[in-house]
Formats: sequence, C-alpha cells, structure tokens
Amino acid sequence: MNILLTGKNGQLGFELQRALAPLGTVVAVGTTDCDLADADAVRRLVQSVQPQVIVNPAAYTAVDRAESDAQTARAVNAIAPGILGEEAAKLGAFVIHYSTDYVYEGNKAGYYVESDSTNPQSVYGQTKLDGELALAAANAQHVILRTSWVVGAHGGNFAKTMLRLAGDRDELKVVADQFGAPTSAALIADVTAHVLRQHQHEDGQAFPFGTYHLAADGETSWHQYAQFVIGEALVRGKVLRAHPDRVLPIPASAYPTPAKRPQNSRLDTQRLRAAFDLHLPHWQQGVSHVLQQIL
Repeated sequence: MNILLTGKNGQLGFELQRALAPLGTVVAVGTTDCDLADADAVRRLVQSVQPQVIVNPAAYTAVDRAESDAQTARAVNAIAPGILGEEAAKLGAFVIHYSTDYVYEGNKAGYYVESDSTNPQSVYGQTKLDGELALAAANAQHVILRTSWVVGAHGGNFAKTMLRLAGDRDELKVVADQFGAPTSAALIADVTAHVLRQHQHEDGQAFPFGTYHLAADGETSWHQYAQFVIGEALVRGKVLRAHPDRVLPIPASAYPTPAKRPQNSRLDTQRLRAAFDLHLPHWQQGVSHVLQQIL
C-alpha cells in the first residue's frame, strides 16, 4: 500500500512516520518537497505518488499570525485539503485529515460532540473548518479527526515552552480559565494507524467514514497543565527556577492575543471509541511519555 504523508517535520507528522511504517510504503513530504499553499504543486504531488491512502497532518498552525496572514492560512488549511480530496476521489484513495477544537466557539458548558454547531472565532479556526468542508465536498472516502492541545517530543509546543520559561524565571503566569485535554502526537498517530488498519480489513460499505473527535481522556486548564509539566520535570531531576507553586493562575483576559482562543476545548470522544473499539488514555500518561523523551 502506498501512503502519502504530508507535514513530515511537524509534531504529528514525525510520529505518523513511525506509526504508519508497518502498514505500507510511506512517502513522507514536507514544505521543501511540496508547498501546500501551491494548489498546482499539491495536484502534481498526488498524481506523482498515486497513493492508496493520503494522511494530511500538514497545516498552518501559527494561530496568531494567521490573523494577519489569512491568505496563506486559507491556502494551506482550506484549499489544499479540498484538492487532496479531489485527487483522492479520482484515484479511489482514502484520506485521513486532522482538524481542531477551534472550529467551535468554545463557550459550551459541557463536552463538544461532533454534531454541535461550529462557529470559529479566529482565522485559523475558520480555515480549518473550511478545509473540512472542502474535503467532504470532494466526495473522497475520508475520516476527519478533530483534536486539541497537541503535544509531542518533536517540534515546539506548550510543554516545551513552560520548561524553557521555568528554567529562566522564578515565577510564571498561566491562563487558568481555558479547559481541554493535552493530547500526545504519539496517541493521535497510533489511533490513525488503527483507523487505517480497520479500513484495510472492512468492506467500504461498512467502514464508518466521517468526522470524529480525538483527544486524550480527562481535562485540565493551561495553568494546571503547566504545573503538572514542571512538577514532573523536577521529579525527573530537571533543574528549574520556577516550581509548581510559583505558577500563578491568570484569566485569559489578562493575556490578550491576536486570535481568540476557545474557553472550552473539551471534546467528547464517545463516537470515535465506539466506531473503532478504542480506549483513550488519560492526558497525564501521554504528557509523561513526552517528558520522558525530552528530559
């Protein structure tokens, strides 16, 4: 099986190269191989590789920069997934694509389910939603996995930022009124491989195509997440200036950003777990595994 993987140098793309390797020949590309903002280049890439499966973790993820660079964000997040879907439909290929909690407004009291109304509050969120719609409109066989708060050993992320700041400062101030579940790139990659295996073994009519939420179990705030990361690092012998009790909670209003963040990023994963017979571990397990690799 020929698998085309985009975004090979990102947090998720790095883990997907590992997870997908046993399933077929993985043709992994990054921005130097194909600029996803170039529609013609995307078409040429698919036509050249002739994949049976396209896995697309590549995205414009600079959430704040997207507010002033909407054209590039739209090209990568909204237009490219549609092109991948169109080319996949011509080949009869299966597409696995990734989206985000930012497609929701973020003010729901409970966990978001897949049928909840979308209402993005940022350019990033809107372009990711438009990418979902473009892929669906292309009529390719596909699964969309909406995830949140991704953390991995490879690439930049919140956990690494907190460790760096805790090494430089005696005190940190972290937002305490936004909630979600840190989800490891390794978990997302392993679930992707599981979905792909099921697709290989099931008749196309029976396979549960569609959109699913994929996040680790449990919930936390950015503030509690930072405290956990710093506490775990100290237990593992990392020398830091700021300790968990010096990570101070602040409201999001005290840390204004160009793009509005969802207050509630909690995603209900019952549909995914039922469709693919999965158990999703607690977020602390995934974060601990990442810290074990980077410390």
